[in-house]
Amino acid sequence: MQDEYDFSSGTRGAIIEPLSKTRITIFLDDDILAAFRERAAQSGKGYQTLINETLRANLSPESAPLTAEMLRKILHEELRAA
Repeated sequence: MQDEYDFSSGTRGAIIEPLSKTRITIFLDDDILAAFRERAAQSGKGYQTLINETLRANLSPESAPLTAEMLRKILHEELRAA
């Protein structure tokens, strides 16, 4: 080991590039957190991973709830084709 080190040309910040994740603070209801922790214990994944997967799935267009307007449009198209 040296007695002194020169850090004058050093830069501050993380040495490792971030993994495209952002640290936030979020308040979740206790029962929601407990449910995710229980599922995590059963699946072997982390509860934060499960929350992230759930949020990602909810953002996809395929998971959007079927609205009355969408149902009318589908029925109208199907009846026209019949």
